[in-house]
Amino acid sequence: MIYSKLGRTGLVVSRICLGTMTFGGEGGIWKFIGKQQQDEADALVRTAFDAGVNFFDTADVYSAGVSERMLGQAIRNNNLPRDEIVVATKVFGRVSMVVPEDASDAEKAEAERRENKARNISGLSRKHIMDSVDASLERLGLDYIDLYQVHGTDPLTPIEETVEALDLLVRHNKVRYVGLCNMPAWLIMKAIAYAREKGLHRFESCQMYYSIAGRELEREVVPLAKDQELAILPWSPLAGGFLSGKFSRDGGGPNDARRTVFDFPPVDKDKGFDIIDVMRPMAESRGVSVAQVSLAWLLHQKHVTSVIIGARTAEQLTDNLASIDVKFSDEELAKLDEISALTPEYPGWMVDRQGNDRRSQVS
Repeated sequence: MIYSKLGRTGLVVSRICLGTMTFGGEGGIWKFIGKQQQDEADALVRTAFDAGVNFFDTADVYSAGVSERMLGQAIRNNNLPRDEIVVATKVFGRVSMVVPEDASDAEKAEAERRENKARNISGLSRKHIMDSVDASLERLGLDYIDLYQVHGTDPLTPIEETVEALDLLVRHNKVRYVGLCNMPAWLIMKAIAYAREKGLHRFESCQMYYSIAGRELEREVVPLAKDQELAILPWSPLAGGFLSGKFSRDGGGPNDARRTVFDFPPVDKDKGFDIIDVMRPMAESRGVSVAQVSLAWLLHQKHVTSVIIGARTAEQLTDNLASIDVKFSDEELAKLDEISALTPEYPGWMVDRQGNDRRSQVS
């Protein structure tokens, strides 16, 4: 395993992080993503830890809190030393009530009421953040959370309120660091500037969708992250399984794959298959999977701190972990960069054009 600092902090994390969105499979979309039960979760956590992974990621909404419970239990079942692991979770979404099939009519009615009428069980208000962190700590069975991340962008709550609430959590020793997910660059910078102005703890990481088939992050967020020393933690690095190499242009693919029933995140499939066509010979020449090549491309990006991988089986996890050993030549990296390059957009193409003269003045 290889390790990096989390942005500008002194926290050291493995370059691969085990995501636990597949734990539980309770209700909604989660049953399509993964249905690991506790024994399977224990084995995945153990395999990752033994391979050098010290970073584990979950969220309160994953399987209505079940993922948090299972991760916490897996940590205890495997006797993982608390001071050797970094646990991350998230706040924002509505944690749905799981209603058993044999629930009473009253219990079903209460779940429906909560889903349809409750007003403060989602978002990034001070109230919801304070309520949610305690609930996550209880489900995880931990005294503190290493990295607490806002899971989205709240159109109702001022970012100043969110930053102040997160600062209180650090000062009260409930969390060690705070991060963000799925936030536009302008709002990230506004939050950082406000924290700096007020002397508050600021975001230290951004967990965002990023893959060789989805490089939009490079337009605004990557330059911002470099400038502000934010750790970049890519989620869905295999584009929801699209980059596993198991799908074909004619629509063929495994019937039980996540992409087959939950086609997310959005991917330009024609371009994606062009990228896979370049990666496949690289994979075959090394005797590795296309998935490993996909993950290795991200690991070769110097601005990436840790790649969040998920696995439905031990075999998938072992395969993904091996991506840390895949190395590319300069020529191979250039081919991958070229086939996956973004289409130039304004003002980017104008910035590059106008900057050429200045860049030519230095050697």
